[in-house]
Amino acid sequence: MNKRILVVDDEPAITRMIKLVLEQTGRYEVRTENLGRKAVEAAREFRPDLILLDVMMPGMLGSEIGMRLQDDPELRAIKFVFLTALVTKDEELRSTGQIGGHTFVAKPISADELCRVVEDQLRR
Repeated sequence: MNKRILVVDDEPAITRMIKLVLEQTGRYEVRTENLGRKAVEAAREFRPDLILLDVMMPGMLGSEIGMRLQDDPELRAIKFVFLTALVTKDEELRSTGQIGGHTFVAKPISADELCRVVEDQLRR
């Protein structure tokens, strides 16, 4: 059974690239959402095992989406990883790689690193 991944980013080119990379592994079913305000609804419909969540989006920040997920009894068990261009790879490596107890990954992200982060999160 393939794991379900929801990718939430306001840039369609990024969501398409991530979907393509993950689906090529044959291990994931991927759904994308480019509107932050629709992310919680998409999570409720799709029931992902993991959400890749952009931090900076118009309308609703990734941190707000994360809080809504955690406040919802039906959705709070879903793991999520923040994707952000706000930190560099060097800053990511020097920090704990966490925002509010959630893993974050600096953009741009390579296909190999993306797959490694997803596999690591799903194993936890």
